Amino acid sequence: MNLLEQIDLNNTPEHVAIIMDGNGRWAKKQGQIRLYGHNFGVESVREVLKAAKEMKIKYLTLYAFSTENWNRPKEEVEGLMDLLIRTIAGEVDELNEGGVRLMSIGNIEGLPEGCREELKKAQTITSKNKEINLVLALNYSSRWEITNAVHEIAAKIESGELKANDVNELTITNFLSTNSIPDPELLIRTSGEHRISNFLLWQIAYTELYFTEVLWPDFKKEDFYKAILDYQSRERRFGMVSEQITK
Repeated sequence: MNLLEQIDLNNTPEHVAIIMDGNGRWAKKQGQIRLYGHNFGVESVREVLKAAKEMKIKYLTLYAFSTENWNRPKEEVEGLMDLLIRTIAGEVDELNEGGVRLMSIGNIEGLPEGCREELKKAQTITSKNKEINLVLALNYSSRWEITNAVHEIAAKIESGELKANDVNELTITNFLSTNSIPDPELLIRTSGEHRISNFLLWQIAYTELYFTEVLWPDFKKEDFYKAILDYQSRERRFGMVSEQITK
C-alpha cells in the first residue's frame, strides 16, 4: 500500500501552512549560488499543491518571503523578486485551469511594483476558483501583522467606532491579514530547523507542528503524505483531556 492509500481522506486538515526552508543549503550542496536552490524549490511547490488537491485540502499557505528576508544580500533579494514575478506569470494559466484560487497575506504594498501587478492580475484571474486556495505569505511577518492590527483597532477606538471593552480574540482575528482564512491545523517546516520564524504566531495557537530534515527542493509528494499521516496519528485535544474528545 502506498502512502496516499494509507491516508484517511475524511480526516485531512482543512488548512496546511509550510515554512519552505533549505533552498540555500541545498544549492550550496550542489556547488551553486542560493538562487539556484530557490529556482528548484518552485518544483516542490508544484508537487505539494498537487498532493494537497488530491487530499481535498482547501487552504495551502506558503511562507514565500518574510519581512526579514529584505536583509539578505541585494542580489539574492532582487533574484527572488524576479523569480516571484516569472513564476506567478508563468503559472497563472495552469493554476486557473486546475481550480486554484491564488491569495496573499502580508504587506503587499511593500513589494516592488512588478510583483504587485503580477500578483493582483493572477488573483483576479483565479478569484472564482474553489478547488483549493493557495495563499502566498509575501513580505509577511507575524509581529508586523499583529502590530498593524493593534494600530487599526486603536484607530477604531479613537474614532468611537469601537469600544475598548468590546475588543476580544475575535476582534483581533478580524483585523489580521488572515481574517478570511481558517487557522491552520498543521504547520510543516523543512530543512531540520525547529523554530517558527515569525510566521502565523496568532493563528497557530492549536496547530500541530511537523518538522522534517528534508531540504525544501527535495520535498516532494511522498514527504507531504508523511506529514499528513503523522498529523492523523495525533490526538487534538484543544486543552481538554482524551476522555472529553472521545465522548
